[in-house]
Amino acid sequence: MEGDNQYVRQVLAGDKQAYAHIINTYKNPLYATILRMVKNPQIAQDLLQEAFIKVYEQLDKYDQKGPFKSWLYRVAINHCLDQFRKKSIQLEGAEESRLINDATPEIVFLKKEKSRELERLVAKLPDDERLILLLRYANELSYDEICETLSISLVDVRNKLHRAKKKLRRHAQEGGYFHDLSKRG
Repeated sequence: MEGDNQYVRQVLAGDKQAYAHIINTYKNPLYATILRMVKNPQIAQDLLQEAFIKVYEQLDKYDQKGPFKSWLYRVAINHCLDQFRKKSIQLEGAEESRLINDATPEIVFLKKEKSRELERLVAKLPDDERLILLLRYANELSYDEICETLSISLVDVRNKLHRAKKKLRRHAQEGGYFHDLSKRG
């Protein structure tokens, strides 16, 4: 995106406000990705801050040929994976921190149960498949952006995404909230 490239040029020229714009643009989707990787809000917040520092330090390495968003995600995800290896961060169970504003307690319960079950199903996937699934559907990256972000081929992205969805369907058939729903209709 040319707008991102303009902000990158401004940051490299010393404009700190331009970097604040980059942070504000990407902090929420990047936090969501990291949170889904580590399943711990505090660790995710720490990793997000460290990732933005890493991006800032490496900004001069961005060649502005590919999408900035892909480059940013690649730097942030690689930083998180490095931290997993270095510090042996445990991927912990998700803490329910979302507030759902709906009319009835039954709807609130069903939505929370559905969300928890989906998180459990996604957590069963291998790391590479889970990450691709999250980048595609939670962060709405295109296949090309995922290729760029993870430095893998389009065939690998498609195959891993297909396998991930197939495994999710199989796990859903084994029981739980989604299994019960599929029996009804």
